[in-house]
Amino acid sequence: MTARETAFRILNRCEKQQQYSNLALDSALKKEPYNDADRALITTLVYGVLEKKLTLDYQISHLSSRPMDEISPEALTALRMGIYQLAFLDRIPDHAAVNETVSLAGKKPAGFINAILRSFLRQKKQLLYPANADFAEFLSIRYSIGLPLCKRFLDAFGPERTRSILEAFEVQPPLTIRVNTLKTNRDALIAQLRENGYDATPTPLAKNGIRIHGKAAVPTLCGFEEGLFFVQDEASQLCVEALDAHPDMRVLDTCACPGSKSFGIAMEMQNRGSLTACDLHASKLSLVRSGAERLGISILTVQERDARTPTPAWETEQARFDRILCDVPCSGFGVLAKKPELRYKDPSVSDNLPDIQLDILRNSFRFLKTGGKLVYSTCTVLPEENEQNLHRFLDETPDAQLLRADTFFPDIDKTDGFFVSVLTKR
Repeated sequence: MTARETAFRILNRCEKQQQYSNLALDSALKKEPYNDADRALITTLVYGVLEKKLTLDYQISHLSSRPMDEISPEALTALRMGIYQLAFLDRIPDHAAVNETVSLAGKKPAGFINAILRSFLRQKKQLLYPANADFAEFLSIRYSIGLPLCKRFLDAFGPERTRSILEAFEVQPPLTIRVNTLKTNRDALIAQLRENGYDATPTPLAKNGIRIHGKAAVPTLCGFEEGLFFVQDEASQLCVEALDAHPDMRVLDTCACPGSKSFGIAMEMQNRGSLTACDLHASKLSLVRSGAERLGISILTVQERDARTPTPAWETEQARFDRILCDVPCSGFGVLAKKPELRYKDPSVSDNLPDIQLDILRNSFRFLKTGGKLVYSTCTVLPEENEQNLHRFLDETPDAQLLRADTFFPDIDKTDGFFVSVLTKR
């Protein structure tokens, strides 16, 4: 099976079965012994087409004499792949993009697909955007973000900031890892990576982060099997640093999965003390446990638990925690560059999240020692889940004091969109 055929099948599966692209892609790449070039092309086509879907569909709708709902799903996937290659991939010759694409959906729609792609070439591969639409609709097509989400961003940030943020979501971020300081240090791991041909540089903000530029498959990176690092965005690393955990403390991570923040906390504690990592889903906790084993972390215990559930045993002053991390479930609207499906999520489906987040924060604060620190964080930039929610809590909790609150933006900080706030108990 060719690389384009595999990408075509993955995209059809994502469209028809609503399967997450990363899971579908990982499964497909494990089934066939693709070379590095084919793996890179498959990955580029899958993520690229998903990220540009609204932009691509707008082009197709203007090139096709058929209404979009009369184009078969397979033909539509092939057209998206073809126009994506012609418009966004410089290294693929036009004839290869057209000829390979025409054969993907079978003989019946081949002529139709060929005609659309040839028409796109005749218009000099010039992308079209709404000329007389309102700004939200223009942004939606230009940056391939769902219209309701564009409107929510505009309400929160205004036109200029919204456009800047959406432009940043178009940039594929480098792979960012966190050094396992229980086994090595950042300078040593950077040197090892560079010796093996990787373009590795220190993160500018996080003290133990490394950015790896260019294509890099995590399991094949030198040092992975030895547990010298784990994958973690720089903003997530800064969240862990804000918690200010030290050796011999008693620490709680209320919503731990997939576990990267727990791992970073354990390293800040120098693997000394007590760290409890909780999550609502027991099936996910095995990933936390196995990750801790690979990294050589021994102070971490996992517990299946709803973070909103009262736990009287943790409410006595002696049993309370020195540090608590509440990295709460959120809409994810700060990580659109990494999770293309979220681009098309209607933000209204997350309207109940602030109340859930507030319940988690309320409950968790009861377990904090006087003078201890609690970090409330999300991977979204929407104020209703961040600053507004935090102030709801502060208004009703007189013994809570805000020490700091920061929102990291992809256009300004070159990280995931992330909110980090630090509270203490008076």
